[in-house]
Amino acid sequence: MSLLRHLSRVAFICNICFMLAIILLILKEPPKGEIVTIVIVLGWVLAAAINIIVNFFYIVRLILRKPLKKFIPLWLMITNFIFLILQLILFLR
Repeated sequence: MSLLRHLSRVAFICNICFMLAIILLILKEPPKGEIVTIVIVLGWVLAAAINIIVNFFYIVRLILRKPLKKFIPLWLMITNFIFLILQLILFLR
């Protein structure tokens, strides 16, 4: 269970980078540098991959009727799911 908790937290951090990457796309003159590159890679590549994996395990645990709320906060699960929906909308469009 600690692996899923850890992946949930990593997915949340990557989702924050996803939002920052979207903001960087909107800016007319985005900043340059290594940090920006890391944010873009975490936001566009890793966020979607980790989010799919984490939400898949959430669904499997719900189907098997194993509790998640003891180990992973509800707000984190909901936030990761909402970001997954946003990523699917943006990537499949």
